[in-house]
Amino acid sequence: MRPTVHDIAAEAGVSLATVDRVLNNRPGVRSVTRGKVERAIATLGYVRDVAAANLAKSRSYPLIFILPAGENSFMRGLEAEVRSAMSRSATERLDITILSVPVFDAPALAAALHDARERRPAGVAVVAVDAPEVTEAVKRLREDGIAVVTLVSDLPGSGRDHFAGVDNVAAGRTAGSLMGRFLGGGEGPVAVLAGSMLVRDHRDRLEGFQAVMSEDFASRRILPVIEGQDNPSLVEALVGALLGQHPDVAGIYSLGAGNRGLVAALEKAGKGRAVCTIAHELTPHSRAGLLSGTIDALLNQNAGHEVRSAIRVLKAKADGLPVIAAQERIRIDIFLKDNLPLEQE
Repeated sequence: MRPTVHDIAAEAGVSLATVDRVLNNRPGVRSVTRGKVERAIATLGYVRDVAAANLAKSRSYPLIFILPAGENSFMRGLEAEVRSAMSRSATERLDITILSVPVFDAPALAAALHDARERRPAGVAVVAVDAPEVTEAVKRLREDGIAVVTLVSDLPGSGRDHFAGVDNVAAGRTAGSLMGRFLGGGEGPVAVLAGSMLVRDHRDRLEGFQAVMSEDFASRRILPVIEGQDNPSLVEALVGALLGQHPDVAGIYSLGAGNRGLVAALEKAGKGRAVCTIAHELTPHSRAGLLSGTIDALLNQNAGHEVRSAIRVLKAKADGLPVIAAQERIRIDIFLKDNLPLEQE
């Protein structure tokens, strides 16, 4: 038989009310008495069933997700996963709110984090922009005892509790290795297309990519980074200008979004298959580019896994339970047109 709170009370020689106060970390218990209860818990090997306790108390978890607005297909997929979790809120005891902010807008993101702090949720999940005001806003949340998970793009200097996303340096290194091997001994420079260097995931991917290219493919020239703000129209214009200025470009690494603009520019220039193109995230537009041969390889992260991971971690932090690191590791998928998963209806 599993030990119960009644067993703890009997072992420690205290009332059930005292045991409840200790288990829920409430005040009103002397340190000596608290020590007796904690020793009884250890002696009996009591493991609290948090889910059952929450159900008995009708407890819910108020969580806030702060996501960027805009046309980024991956971010819209991430939002769809959050809304899917909202549809399960009754069974999972979730109360989720979504706050939308302009893409790459650090002041707006800091303001949204301040708004979230005023609402006193159990936890906040945020796609971070690496800026001082955002870091400070996350620190203030943590000072107030509100758990914070960064999604997709990390903010390690902020004191956040957890990062739900891939190892972006490793993703960039993978892209570099694929690019170098696909190009072989041919000539021509490689271009890098980013969304914005304000976000950590894009900088980390660039770092990994440049490291592998310099280590293993040092003869290949890397052109200066162009920033398309994850905007398909801007990306199409920038890539079109790039192809005009560098007609000998051999490869393009798109480490951000806006890939429908990238595909359009390559196909308009008649270079859909002539330029080796490696991009991120499996979306309807990037899938079409992969199937047509305009995109050669995609590196993908599972948005559903990231959202579920963020929710698990925030709930665990609210309950004072440990996070299972292996369960929360987000893998990097590599897709060619030959191993694409079936489209979901």
